Amino acid sequence: EVQLVESGGGLVQAGGSLRLSCAASGFTFDGYGIGWFRQAPGKEREAVTCISTGTGSAYYRNSVKGRFTISSDNAKNTVYLQMNSLKPEDTAVYYCAAPVVVGFGCMSKDAFWGQGTQVTVSS
Repeated sequence: EVQLVESGGGLVQAGGSLRLSCAASGFTFDGYGIGWFRQAPGKEREAVTCISTGTGSAYYRNSVKGRFTISSDNAKNTVYLQMNSLKPEDTAVYYCAAPVVVGFGCMSKDAFWGQGTQVTVSS
């Protein structure tokens, strides 16, 4: 059974940092794309960033470029999202999903999803 478990969310002030983790079980990375998505209240879910666990290539949405960094530890089957310089508009539930297609903006048509972790950024 494929499972993705996110952790690391919380409440932080604007300008602060958080590191999210996504631990995968039931499959090995083997070059799959893994992505982070978020959904704010009243808004559609959007792709934040994703990474190919094979090549390391990554996609970032424009609004997080230079602030967020995605990385993967294939030995631990875990993907991380380091979020710096957080803004109130980053407030959302963050989900990880796999597999995703990095070259298509983290296309997640056939992905498995985690349960999400809340990130709240206060102004």
